[in-house]
Amino acid sequence: MALDKDWKLAKLPINQDLETKKVLKSLPAAHASLAELKGIASTIPNQSILINTLGLQEAKDSSAVENIITTHDDLYKSELNLDAFASLNAKEVQNYISALKKGFMLTSKSGLITTNTILKIQEELEQNKAGFRKLPGTSLKNAANGEIIYTPPQDIEEINDLMTNLEFFINDKSICEYDPIVKMAIIHYQFESIHPFYDGNGRTGRIINILYLILEKLQHLPILYLSSYIIKNKADYYRLLQEVRENNNWEEWILFMINGVEHTSKETIDLIIQIRELMKNYKRALRDNYKFYSQDLLNNLFKHPYTKIEFIVNDLGVTRITAANYLNKLAEDGLLKKEKLGTGNYYVNTKLFGLLSKR
Repeated sequence: MALDKDWKLAKLPINQDLETKKVLKSLPAAHASLAELKGIASTIPNQSILINTLGLQEAKDSSAVENIITTHDDLYKSELNLDAFASLNAKEVQNYISALKKGFMLTSKSGLITTNTILKIQEELEQNKAGFRKLPGTSLKNAANGEIIYTPPQDIEEINDLMTNLEFFINDKSICEYDPIVKMAIIHYQFESIHPFYDGNGRTGRIINILYLILEKLQHLPILYLSSYIIKNKADYYRLLQEVRENNNWEEWILFMINGVEHTSKETIDLIIQIRELMKNYKRALRDNYKFYSQDLLNNLFKHPYTKIEFIVNDLGVTRITAANYLNKLAEDGLLKKEKLGTGNYYVNTKLFGLLSKR
């Protein structure tokens, strides 16, 4: 069903009570899972490990929602920046992790998610400065039959006006006192409905989700990502967005997003516990058997599922020869797997790779 041609996207806040009994009943479990995730994440000594490994996973999943498909192998190879490897899709996924880190840095610095922050995220994603849509003609179509499902605002003044309104809604707590997870669901709906960019709206919107949870202090790090949940429930995700537009069916949409937060928090907790156990095993093996053991070396092997000599040189402050000796010795003993690409070598933490790629 298409929307009435006179339908207009309303500004926020929505003039109805969206915190229904069902919504309120579903929130405690989601908050408990978020709190547990926040606690578990703080037990990993070097937080860049989680930002990098889980961020790469999210970059892959979020891009896959938009049918930008890459393998874990291509993704980690592209992080190595070796001349012999080039994958356009993996490069796009790398742009996503850069955009995510930029958004986290800007939000942490300012304590706000501004329109300018959102523009910077999308600029990093798309590697251009196109900004908000200035020309009419954008519509969202059914991939199967080409039917127009939704036509977002077309006029640049209306887009600017709606984005300014969204910025106030995100940052000014006095506008709306809803639970932050409910607000996140409203913000996500509104941003995707404004659809302010020519490209990258979905990925930008999913980055805003986690930044908002950080802004509300429900997480410290950008590690809770809903993209894998959206992939598994893609038809419902798009159907429920459209249900809000067509039938004002907010309850089902908000419940879907709350369930996503709870489900994804639990999945991420399990993954972090497995990463932590694997790190303990590697720490024991390195400390007991190698004079060159250091916490920095361990952190490197878990921050980069595929590492290389330059990464060790940078992280440990050693020479290339020393770094190569470390990595080659670990590969000889089976803690890493040495691979060749072009004229360069890289080293795979196969057990970590296994954990991340089975998710």
